[in-house]
Amino acid sequence: METVIVSMVLILIPARLAWECALSFLNIREVKRRGKSPPSQILEVMDEPTYRKSVDYTLTKERFSLFGSFYESLILLLVLFSGLLPWLYSFFSPGADFQVLGEGLYLVTAMVIISIPAIPVEYYAQFRIEERFGFNKSSLRLWISDKIKGLIIGLVIGIPMVCLVIFLIQRLGAFWWIWAFAAVFVFQLVMMVLYPMLILPWFNKLSPLPDDDLKRRLMDLADRTGFKARTIQVMDGSKRSGHSNAFFTGFGRFRRIVLFDTLIQQLKPEELEAVLAHEIGHYKKGHVPRMLALSAVMSLAGLGIIAWLLEAPWFIQAFGFDFQQSGPGPALLLFGLLSGLFTFWLSPLLGLLSRKHEYESDKFAGNHTGKAPMISALRKLSQKNLANLTPHPLYSSFYYSHPTLFEREKALQDA
Repeated sequence: METVIVSMVLILIPARLAWECALSFLNIREVKRRGKSPPSQILEVMDEPTYRKSVDYTLTKERFSLFGSFYESLILLLVLFSGLLPWLYSFFSPGADFQVLGEGLYLVTAMVIISIPAIPVEYYAQFRIEERFGFNKSSLRLWISDKIKGLIIGLVIGIPMVCLVIFLIQRLGAFWWIWAFAAVFVFQLVMMVLYPMLILPWFNKLSPLPDDDLKRRLMDLADRTGFKARTIQVMDGSKRSGHSNAFFTGFGRFRRIVLFDTLIQQLKPEELEAVLAHEIGHYKKGHVPRMLALSAVMSLAGLGIIAWLLEAPWFIQAFGFDFQQSGPGPALLLFGLLSGLFTFWLSPLLGLLSRKHEYESDKFAGNHTGKAPMISALRKLSQKNLANLTPHPLYSSFYYSHPTLFEREKALQDA
């Protein structure tokens, strides 16, 4: 059985890589073809120099993603078959008896080590590609500070959660995974409230939107759409990137609206109102609880699979572990590393659901603020962010969580 598992992994990793490369080549060819002679529809969104820049930006990112796909696949193969993971495990949990803290520290340490090779890739993307096209606003010092803060938060949150799951495995027998799911789900709900209050301020400054006509306009929109929010806050996203966004966090009386300062700078008041109406649409249409429920189902299924794999000696033995001398740490880690090889192929289904939600939220915004402001906002954001206006249809259907600009415009006009 160990041979079957190894063979499956050695097939799935190249299969995912081959499909990623095929999609990238299709997208590069399509963008190049459409970029030779941009149609008038595109030039209504951005002038020709800006469009040429967006094409260059798209091609640069796509070519770099090809390198990233090869690099990620190579690292995964090395991690799985070099003997690193069993060797590291020997430092934390020797012998048949395992300790909760030792298993937890092994998992967290292994994940930190595995993430190290990605740092140069992230650096190049930030300080070479994003810098070249004018989006990077972060300094090297701030970037390093973000990495250190992220590591600290990951350790503070990750170690207790991992240790809790291992404790439940140790104490609750065959049905530990149901209790673990309950703990993880409650933790997710708590973090929805605590994240904007305790974690987000570590990275960004949040300040109340000034009490002016814009705030009154946005609060009036929230009131008439039945979206009660305690406050509207502005986040200093411009200190890291020129990209813009808007979102809301929390639920119930803890709900708050957050706008990037770049978004306020780029859009007119009526366009900002349309963008906010779109975000409110996600709430009013039930997208947030629906996605939370989907996430819960997937988490429960994942934990159920882990419970089964914990009883299967062949799973960890295929990667060099001794089943008789191992606790649950190796199986948990290997599941985390390998699950992406299977969930990758679910991307089109998840993207299809996400794009359906975006259409519904666009329609909601059009009904409450008018179609013209929403279309104008979408066009302006596409221009400012150098969006790819001509992706290959297969590429966008596999990867995109949002419809393309022209798909959204057509749906709004037809609504």
